Amino acid sequence: QVQLVESGGGLVQAGGSLRLSCAASGRTFSRYAMGWFRQSPGKEREFVAAISWSGNSTYYADSVKGRFTISRDNTKNTVSVQMNTLKPEDTAVYYCAIGKPTPVRVQILGEYDYWGQGTQVTVSS
Repeated sequence: QVQLVESGGGLVQAGGSLRLSCAASGRTFSRYAMGWFRQSPGKEREFVAAISWSGNSTYYADSVKGRFTISRDNTKNTVSVQMNTLKPEDTAVYYCAIGKPTPVRVQILGEYDYWGQGTQVTVSS
């Protein structure tokens, strides 16, 4: 049974920073890519960032490029996303996911096998 548990969400003012983390268990973590997605009310879940199994390749949605940084620690089975210069439009529930997407499909939800329960990020203006 794979379990992903996110943490680090909260309320922050625009321009501030948050760091989300996701702890994985139940699978050989280092063999899989990890992704972060988000969903705000009334909208579909969307891709935020992904990182390859080795950590050597990272991918970002255009909306977060230059502001968010994804990283992983395979010794601790964790993946994190550092979010800087947050904007009100970043407000959403953030989910981590694990899977084996090819590089051109990292943004596709169906490429990920398991998902966390999500953590709320609220950015006030």
